[in-house]
Amino acid sequence: MSWIALALICAFTLASADAAAKAWLRDFTASELLVVRFCLPGLLMTPLLIGMPPLTELPWAFWGWMAVMLPLEMAAMWLYVAAIRDHPLSLTLPYLAFTPVFVIGVAWLLLGEQVSARGVLGILLVVAGAWLLNSAHAHRRNWRGWIAPFVAILDEPGSRMMLAVAALYALTATLGKGAMRYLPPETFGAFYFALLGMAVALVIVLPRPGRLVRLARRPWAVLTVGGLLGIMVFTHFLAIQKVEVAYMIAVKRTSLLFGILYGALVFREPGIAARLPAGVLMLGGVVVLVI
Repeated sequence: MSWIALALICAFTLASADAAAKAWLRDFTASELLVVRFCLPGLLMTPLLIGMPPLTELPWAFWGWMAVMLPLEMAAMWLYVAAIRDHPLSLTLPYLAFTPVFVIGVAWLLLGEQVSARGVLGILLVVAGAWLLNSAHAHRRNWRGWIAPFVAILDEPGSRMMLAVAALYALTATLGKGAMRYLPPETFGAFYFALLGMAVALVIVLPRPGRLVRLARRPWAVLTVGGLLGIMVFTHFLAIQKVEVAYMIAVKRTSLLFGILYGALVFREPGIAARLPAGVLMLGGVVVLVI
């Protein structure tokens, strides 16, 4: 199977898992949803760890990267599941497009990297998409009317939460470059998910085992969401083995378009006429930034 097909399956299963969780697991807490999103895929990733170097051979620097990344990743996912559970998919998922924008900002602040003309174009496309996403708030009476869509982003709790997720993902993406000096990408990804699953089990499940009882009361919904995420992770790493990471991530971000469509078709969210073109603009900005 081609890498494009794998990346599209990855994007579709990610958006489908989000929609399924919103539809069937809405009454679960964000902490319980964290168990579904990390523990099950973590278990599915363990076969990919066969042949991994012994843990004792990994230097202390690697474990330092992990100690910083794991809590940031868990915080990002906690905000993520809370945002899609309580707020419209079409007004939350598109803001993940800001992740590469924030990565450029982090690289500029921490590494002194300059923004290229292509980078500026990508940022402008993402920002234009964000404006269009909230264009219903715009009016022409004065200059404040033109910036009203940006103010609306901060007024919408789900949008604020997903912008925070994008910022956290920008940090973990930058830190991940340091950690991947010690393991190849496909091995690192599987090991990272396995570690996340164990960390969630220790922090969330172990202190309150009753959460597993609540999850067990809705086995098909939990297994469906967990299975979709497992397929997402598996196809993610299969695609990465076939093509450069940047190309794969650009295609994977079509998940935001699938999310907008789920929002309109399944949850009857309004404004699809503006939100879908906004998602296309933001996806275009992502493609320009990551490739």
